[in-house]
Amino acid sequence: MSTALHQYDGDGRPTLRNWREVMRPNRLAAMQPSRLSGTWSMMNRMIAERWDIRLDRMDVDADAKGTIVYSIRTGAGPDAREFSFIAFSSPPSLKARTGRIIGRSWDMMGTLNEGPATEADIESARSQIPLLYRGRATPNALVWCRSNRSMRVFNATLEALSEGRQPKIADLNSVCYLMRNTGLDGNGTFGTRSFPSLGAEHPLGGVLQAQILNAYLMRELSCDLVEHLATLQSDRAVPLDPAIRRYLGVGNGSALGLIFFVQKHPRLLASWIGAREATVAAALALELGKGDARIEALRDLLAQAVQFRRQDRMMYETFAASSQVADELDSLLPRLAALSATGLLDGAQVRYPLDQLALSVQADMTPESYETFLSMIMELVPETADAAIRRVAGADELAVDPLATVAELRAQLSDTYDWALSMDMQAPGAQDYVWYKSETAEEPRRGLRAEVPEARDLGLDLPTAVQALMRDLTGAPQDQSVARFLLAFPAYRLLVARVQSLRDDPFHTPMANINAADFVPIDLVRLMNVAFHGIDKTRDYLQRNLRGVLFQGAPTRDDLRAGIGARWFYPGEPAND
Repeated sequence: MSTALHQYDGDGRPTLRNWREVMRPNRLAAMQPSRLSGTWSMMNRMIAERWDIRLDRMDVDADAKGTIVYSIRTGAGPDAREFSFIAFSSPPSLKARTGRIIGRSWDMMGTLNEGPATEADIESARSQIPLLYRGRATPNALVWCRSNRSMRVFNATLEALSEGRQPKIADLNSVCYLMRNTGLDGNGTFGTRSFPSLGAEHPLGGVLQAQILNAYLMRELSCDLVEHLATLQSDRAVPLDPAIRRYLGVGNGSALGLIFFVQKHPRLLASWIGAREATVAAALALELGKGDARIEALRDLLAQAVQFRRQDRMMYETFAASSQVADELDSLLPRLAALSATGLLDGAQVRYPLDQLALSVQADMTPESYETFLSMIMELVPETADAAIRRVAGADELAVDPLATVAELRAQLSDTYDWALSMDMQAPGAQDYVWYKSETAEEPRRGLRAEVPEARDLGLDLPTAVQALMRDLTGAPQDQSVARFLLAFPAYRLLVARVQSLRDDPFHTPMANINAADFVPIDLVRLMNVAFHGIDKTRDYLQRNLRGVLFQGAPTRDDLRAGIGARWFYPGEPAND
């Protein structure tokens, strides 16, 4: 098995990185937000198209109970579309208040709808959303959502604004948000519209775009709400400084359910990681020489990331500290300055300096620093990145090729799943854990098999399944068709469909035994949250739950109408007396 990460074509040009290295869980966990992440790509589009988002209604009393309505207009001219966000604010209550799906009390519940908000839409949402799984969305509903305040930060901000002053950055930095998302449910949940029905030409037809827009609207709502409550408390109240408003994001928490998402959507994972790796390859293959403006642009981007990491006050249990990432990224700046001034990297003439630079630091940098560097170089090929993200798709259907032979299927297994075939599934710890759902909360859980012997394993144990399939394929006639093989072994149908359908998409499956004692669940949770969604400042709890911030630094809705806010990511701390 090859272990080299960087790969090259016959002319020595960088190509896609080695999937056998990329798909290791610890490397997937290190991937950082980039232009291909959901929040970054969505925000770039909203800025370019100058989306018009307006607060149409703030009917909320001093106890924070009431109705809030936004209108969202995408694009311009005949292609413009209108959406609405209907939200209901409630006084915070510690009773039944939790970020888990078993909660029964939230500080905000809402719906993102197609079309303008009618009174009928508002009243339907008011009666149905609190019922959750017993409720029913209107046909134009895309996403139902819920969120809770960060009580300490929200209250500190409310107190400051009511007194006519801005909140202290030191008070905000513990979480960097006023409200935290506790649920974004769409694609048929509660009767919401299915996303495939939207189509590629729909303004929110891309992967997760409806949820991502909803998260941004949560950020805007949290700021509007705290300003409104401040005015109800005091006639000395002031609005948030726009710089502070941009600095605040929206919180997000995720747990083990994302492991199931990764396993059940291999085509989507392969499409997205493939798009990311193709963009990385295009950036690594840039031929940069003396005085190239792109080198200076990269230096600016890295300096921005360094400042952001130096100002990060979060405490990390498992992952690299931001201070270390800042120091390692900072060490690249003098080398890039010399490249710009002389055209030489470390005194040598190289055709692909960014690839050489990445190679030189790969072994010594923390994976987070190395992957941050890759995220920043993708900004040098924006057209390539934006075209790649538009092509990302993930149809779930997997089909059997019945005319293939047993020998051909064995060859595919040997090539693509050699990592699974080589695992010792009888070794101590290899099958210690089982994946199941809580009977009371319907939440995904991972527990010791010995403690829940009656639990049905809901996880996809690929190593065990692949090894069993290989044994039976080996005993079958090698020229036999897959169709006849499956007549004898029908239980393998879904696995065979997976193997055959994904044979041309190498980035589809993390190379992990998720039932093993040494499997770290947070690795794949972090892949989805950080790289795929674009969440930052992620802190883990017990190596299975992750909390972070979405849209920190993002333009406000006033900024969007003005078409400003490029390079909003990695924001610096606002000046604050």
